[in-house]
Amino acid sequence: MTDRPDVPGRSWVADRFQQERNRLVGVAYRLLGSTSEAEDAVQEAWLRLSRSDPESVENMSAWLTTVVARISLNMLRDRRSRREDPLDDQADRDRSLTTDSGTQSRSTQPEQEAVLADSVGLALLVVLDTLTPAERLAFVLHDMFDLPFDQIAPIVDRSPAAARQLASRARRRVRGAAQPHQDLHRQRRVVEAYLTATRGGDFDALLALLDPHVVLHADRQAGPTAGPTTLNGARAVAGGAVASTVRARVTEPALIDGSVGLVMAPQGRLTVALAFTIVGDTITAIDIIADPQRLAVLHIRLLPLP
Repeated sequence: MTDRPDVPGRSWVADRFQQERNRLVGVAYRLLGSTSEAEDAVQEAWLRLSRSDPESVENMSAWLTTVVARISLNMLRDRRSRREDPLDDQADRDRSLTTDSGTQSRSTQPEQEAVLADSVGLALLVVLDTLTPAERLAFVLHDMFDLPFDQIAPIVDRSPAAARQLASRARRRVRGAAQPHQDLHRQRRVVEAYLTATRGGDFDALLALLDPHVVLHADRQAGPTAGPTTLNGARAVAGGAVASTVRARVTEPALIDGSVGLVMAPQGRLTVALAFTIVGDTITAIDIIADPQRLAVLHIRLLPLP
């Protein structure tokens, strides 16, 4: 049985694609971590569909998923081989995406980015970005979208058993965090309270969490000046946190080298990490890391469920 009429026309193809579009963007976003790249992958899938014979497509949903996955896999491999910064540039944001089934402006991306990132989790996107392209595809398609391995296998040019191993290896890397410190729950409570107060611009709540002699150090990439920045004292650190309210909205708790910290990952790419020193229920030091070389050696993992 097929999911198409006996004589499919272009209007039916466009309508059917539009029905699948949001799901396809979700697939591509989890594979690529970028709304603009996800939109590009879905646009390319539409172009391939528009050039194909619709009567030859037995299952439109499965066909489109496979095409988007193949395109995304090639984009991941190209990204890795070029060693380019995968963050979208302004030109990408300003471009528009047009299909026969509608037009979507890049200006809607910030809102869409927020919705997609919230649905996936920034920390998970950071961890996914550490996987090989094939591992990421196998894990996303199987664990997030329930595709069977016999459908995943041809996309990654592996046998179903090998595709299963890719997903299993990725699952261990995503979930297999080292045993955290025994006071993980306390750390998490303090860090999440800090993030909540920062997002809300609550100066008094921040003061209550910070040691009077707290020291914040930001490396030269994270600081507002050309060199490293150091803030001393609770009032100075709280003021700096309040000033970063907007950035806190794309920040999320995660395990950083086994301790609870914060990661900032616009479009799933780790750009800033905050490591905390916590004594009792008080923050005594914060290290803000934005240097790519320092970020590259951090061990980022998802927090276990509370």
